[in-house]
Amino acid sequence: MTQTFDAIIIGGGIMGCSAAFQLARRGLKVALLEKDTIGAGPTGKSSAIIRQHYSNELTARMALHSLRVFQNFDDAVGGEIGFTEAGFAVLVSDEDKAGLETNIALQRKVGIKTGLISPQELSERVPGLKISDLRTAAYEPESGYADPYLTVNAYASAARRYGAQIFQDTEVIDIRLEKGGLVTVNATTDTFSAPLALNSAGAWGARVAKMAGVDVPINSCRVQVAFFRRPAGYEAPHPVIGDFIHATYFRSETGGLTLSGLIDPAEADAIVNPDKYNEDLDTDFVLNVGERLLRRYPPLEQSQSTGGYASLYAITPDWHPIVDELLPDSGFYIASGFSGHGFKLGPAMGVMIADLLTDVSQPEFDPAMFRLKRYAEGAAVQGQYEYSIAG
Repeated sequence: MTQTFDAIIIGGGIMGCSAAFQLARRGLKVALLEKDTIGAGPTGKSSAIIRQHYSNELTARMALHSLRVFQNFDDAVGGEIGFTEAGFAVLVSDEDKAGLETNIALQRKVGIKTGLISPQELSERVPGLKISDLRTAAYEPESGYADPYLTVNAYASAARRYGAQIFQDTEVIDIRLEKGGLVTVNATTDTFSAPLALNSAGAWGARVAKMAGVDVPINSCRVQVAFFRRPAGYEAPHPVIGDFIHATYFRSETGGLTLSGLIDPAEADAIVNPDKYNEDLDTDFVLNVGERLLRRYPPLEQSQSTGGYASLYAITPDWHPIVDELLPDSGFYIASGFSGHGFKLGPAMGVMIADLLTDVSQPEFDPAMFRLKRYAEGAAVQGQYEYSIAG
């Protein structure tokens, strides 16, 4: 027998769970379908960096909104998420200095606490950091990171408190768009129907869209994260660093560790089957990211590699998500392709999705910039820097 709801959400990562929370608190009867368990996918493996440095007013506003939720999560949503206000610094080359200053002006306009910081001030915050090639940097004192697994499960728990039903180990195998605006979703365990359905399947987003006969430009791409144990004398936590010069990011992790990955558009070329890819860390990656880290943070020459993992990004051509109704008047929507930005925007994106699905006339965050047809229109999202990966 088919189970009926007001809205069906496919995918239990940060977007699906945040949307389920927002829709359920508005009184909708929500079903969330997750092929595995909440937090088992890329959200649970996220580096979970919370920063506000974006080039567009919309994403900057969303990042600020999300930060305020992360800072006050127990009151806003409920639960402990391990938010750490570590600070966030952006390091750029001279050619990107103008873009950095333009971004800071935009961000301050929308209320973000950010500003230029001198190399000397930065070295005081991160002793041992190499600053000889820096003239300036941007710094956000309120930014940091959280525990992604705790966060997504806290959203799931909050959605349940408002009546949402979460079906785990429930893989979607077919989607039918019925006449009259009804979406029928066949899963491995049951059949579900609703006038509204959301594809928030992330790395599986293109596959789920294809079930309804729609092609979307989202690729599932393998990315890696490595851990290094900081040497004696450098055990103290350090701010999150986005080093555009050496195309790396790194932040502190519990246990005296530094977590690091790449800011590299070439990661878009590592397209994989999201159900069958190597989740182990490559030795070549450890050597590559380690070498880049040493150029910026020489004390790590005495560090110890402690492993890491591979996960997935759902990458679009402009490294920004697709948030749209996939076919006119179908009731079938998508919010996928976050290209590594998803976690930090998750709270605001839940609001955007809920406003979109409930047809709010003046949404808090207008999704028009993320419409699917922007690619055909030649209106891909642009940033201030060479690489759109930065936002």
